[in-house]
Amino acid sequence: MTLKVPCPNCTKEVVWEASSEYRPFCSKRCQLIDLGEWAEENHKISQTISGATPLTEDMLDAMEDEFLLNNKFFVEPE
Repeated sequence: MTLKVPCPNCTKEVVWEASSEYRPFCSKRCQLIDLGEWAEENHKISQTISGATPLTEDMLDAMEDEFLLNNKFFVEPE
């Protein structure tokens, strides 16, 4: 079964598959129209971020260690 979704801009039906280059948009034109709307701040996420956990020094150290493990090009040569 093929999933079909409406284009967020013009509501034309779009097949949801890898060959649909601009999904969920039907075309590059609709994609650029939507991007322009965001750039002009006509669209925005209005809900505040809830449940934000304050970062501790240990949490920051763990995130840094994980980042460095996955991004070797940031490690200084020995």
